[in-house]
Amino acid sequence: MERVSLSDSVELSRIIYGMWRLADDTDTSTKHVQAKIEANLSQGITSMDQADIYGDYESEALFGKALAAAPHLKDQIEIISKCDIALVSDKYPDRRVKHYDTSSTYIVSQVETSLKLMDVEALDVLLLHRPDPLMDAGDTGRALDMLVEDGKVKTIGVSNFKPWDISLLQSRMSTPICTNQIEISLLAHEALTNGDLAFAQEHQIAPMAWSPLAGGSLFNGSNAKVQAALADMAEAHNCSTSQMAIAWLLAHPADILPVMGSNNLDRIAEFGGAMDISLSREDWFVLYEAALGQEVP
Repeated sequence: MERVSLSDSVELSRIIYGMWRLADDTDTSTKHVQAKIEANLSQGITSMDQADIYGDYESEALFGKALAAAPHLKDQIEIISKCDIALVSDKYPDRRVKHYDTSSTYIVSQVETSLKLMDVEALDVLLLHRPDPLMDAGDTGRALDMLVEDGKVKTIGVSNFKPWDISLLQSRMSTPICTNQIEISLLAHEALTNGDLAFAQEHQIAPMAWSPLAGGSLFNGSNAKVQAALADMAEAHNCSTSQMAIAWLLAHPADILPVMGSNNLDRIAEFGGAMDISLSREDWFVLYEAALGQEVP
């Protein structure tokens, strides 16, 4: 598995395992969560993506129980987590509305809670989950820098930020922003042309792609043209359609890191195969044309 360096201290696997559905599984036992981790590790997928809110604030705890039961896994993985979305939840009965909170107090509190729930000493990567219209960039930046200085977080990134959001936050921080996790797939390809990936490459910010299979919409018949093009290309390359959809992202020169999520061990076992697929430029544009619904201008 290819590795991508985010900083002097953090390297991630090119494909990342997304745990946003961990608490939605019918089997949330420690043994089954551990089996998912090991299924990824067997392919060289060592990077695990979490967030404080996943599973209505349950996913990090489930992950932490698995790590506590098998502590040898901690030295084999990198942990990414996120904060700043505050959900209306039974766990927070005083909240009146879903909102964002990038205040220093909230960020530090959420990180400390995440560390405790996952039974680890530091996060490899902390992401701000969404841009906050009330963000005080100075206050937020100081909190993020402090978390790095205190050794609770190794690197800092963002998620769903636009270039101007990144520039503002970075102007108030000394720690480099190393990644931006955004939606990218054959059905959500705007980042290719709206400046998001261009900015990432210019500033050497590693882009992560959430929902790289468009939440399953690539395969449920909602876009017959893309589905047919994927099937034809997958047959030509002797791979699955999901592997082909990921190979399309991997071929981009921005070195996109797809965040793959599944609770099915057989599907997890397929993830790494996407790394073995080599697309020609014309192969790539065949799929892009299908996604656009027309030939390029």
